[in-house]
Amino acid sequence: MYDMIIIGAGPAGISAAIYGKSRGRKVLVLEKNQVGGLIGAVSTVTHYTAVMKEESGRTFAGRMKEQALSAGAEIRYERVTEVKLAGEIKRVVTEKEGYEGKTVILANGGSGRMLGIPGEHLKGIRLNAPKDGPAYKGKNLYVIGGADGAVKEAIYLAGIAKTVTIVCLEDELACIQEFRDKAAACQNIEIMPHASLTAVYGKERAEELEFTDNRTGEKRVVKDAECGVFVYAGIVPDTRMYTELRLEGGYIPVDEWMQTEIPGVFAAGDICVKKIRQVATAVADGAIAGIRAAEVTRPITQDAS
Repeated sequence: MYDMIIIGAGPAGISAAIYGKSRGRKVLVLEKNQVGGLIGAVSTVTHYTAVMKEESGRTFAGRMKEQALSAGAEIRYERVTEVKLAGEIKRVVTEKEGYEGKTVILANGGSGRMLGIPGEHLKGIRLNAPKDGPAYKGKNLYVIGGADGAVKEAIYLAGIAKTVTIVCLEDELACIQEFRDKAAACQNIEIMPHASLTAVYGKERAEELEFTDNRTGEKRVVKDAECGVFVYAGIVPDTRMYTELRLEGGYIPVDEWMQTEIPGVFAAGDICVKKIRQVATAVADGAIAGIRAAEVTRPITQDAS
């Protein structure tokens, strides 16, 4: 039995774990992949207060993990398959085991949105900038998406690639001014406005890319068997398991204490209904959820099961 079971080890989940442990609670964090979540896979972490210079997602995630373990949080790498949230005792089932807790914090964020186009699963598509970028040194790369995350990764890739083409739905980049200025300063970054990647062709890997002009409907095919495509088309919240909860557009509504409609169940980070999704807001959500969850439980004694 745990005081607090946290699903997800991104910034929100780790923050909740640290605050829960600081209040003497027995805390379990369940993570299907690795500590850090989506932020652990980015090239650089920017704008977070007091972030280290040239901080990568990998190094940021590493320090998050170290801090949580130092605080005494238990982290298990198991994929959650089922939850039972109603009732005084919550049950969380993974592919390996079942766990019970007095409170549950849902902090498992989301997954990258698929484009839903032919050929999307071919090699060379849906690459990760820091992980896969170096293998495409001197090649032509395409970044799908014009928001902050996409443009930031395009700027990183510009230091590796021959050319980087940012394919954005809008007439211009939809990112913050800082990233617009940095992209404009990169001579090998090109913008393909009001366009979409609509098909990918090839046998095992991408050999031809089909782009469609969203204004005219005109299609353009680019042949390049060595290109790489990095997709940043938004996030889909991982909430399908939470059938006991009411959702809004796939996201979980919470109150100011990050509490859901079910007593003892909290949500934090990108999985929530919210206006701004940043590392800073995820950490704040986790802190509030961890503090409040600790307040509504009595700590489990050392000899308790």
